[in-house]
Amino acid sequence: METRNLTVYYGKSAGVKDVSIPIYNKQITALIGPSGCGKTTFLRALNRMHDLTRGARVSGQALLDGHDIYAPKVDPVTIRRRIGMVFQKPTPFPTMSIFDNVVAGLKLVGIRKRDILNEVAERALTQAALWEEVKDRLRSPGGSLSGGQQQRLSIARALAVEPEVLLMDEPTSSLDPQSTMRIEELMSELKNQVTIVIVTHNMQQATRISDHTAFFFVGDLIEFNPTSKMFTNPDQQRTEEYITGRFG
Repeated sequence: METRNLTVYYGKSAGVKDVSIPIYNKQITALIGPSGCGKTTFLRALNRMHDLTRGARVSGQALLDGHDIYAPKVDPVTIRRRIGMVFQKPTPFPTMSIFDNVVAGLKLVGIRKRDILNEVAERALTQAALWEEVKDRLRSPGGSLSGGQQQRLSIARALAVEPEVLLMDEPTSSLDPQSTMRIEELMSELKNQVTIVIVTHNMQQATRISDHTAFFFVGDLIEFNPTSKMFTNPDQQRTEEYITGRFG
C-alpha cells in the first residue's frame, strides 16, 4: 500500500497535507507525533473512514495493490473488509456472544453455514491469541471479558474477514502493562500474515514493534524512515526534538 499527496480536509482546513509514503507489505508502520498532529486523521484515510464524517473530504491517492481506493465506483465497504481497523478502546458488542462478535462481519455479507463460521471463529481467535482462553465459553457475552481480552476479541473480529491491512489506532492506550505487552507480542506475530499500521504515543512501543516510522507534526509529514534510523539518527531536527522529549 502507499499514499501519494494524500490530504484530508475538514471543511476548508487540512488535517494532514500532501502525505506520500509507502506502507510495506507484512511489516509494521508506526505513526507518531504530538496530540492533534494528524496521525489518526491519516490512519482513517487509509480505509475511507472519513466517508462517514460530515464535512470531511480527501484528495490525492491511497493505493492498495496499485489501485486507488478513492477512485470512482470503488465500494468503501469492500475497502473496509480489505483494510480492517481496531480502535483505541475495545469495541466488542457487549451483549453479543464471543462467537457472534468474531463472525459478525461474515454474517453481514450473508455467510450463515455453521461449519464455515465455526472454522473462521477458531482461526481468528487463534490468530488473536485468544482461543485457548475462551474456547470453552464462546457463548458468553463479549462484555464479560477483561479489557485486554476485549481488545484481542476486537482484533479477532477484524481478522475474521481476512484483511490485507490492519489499522490500529492506539490499541493499547487503555490497557494495563501486562495486556499491552500481550498485544505487542500479538502484533509482532500477526505481521507475518497481515500488514499493520499503528498510531501510538508511546515512543518505546514504536521502537519495540515497528519496522518503519512516520513522524507527523501539525498536519505535515516531517520524516519517514526505518524505525532503527528514526530513533538513532533522524534526518530532521524536529524529529530528534520530539523523540528526545524536548516537546510533545
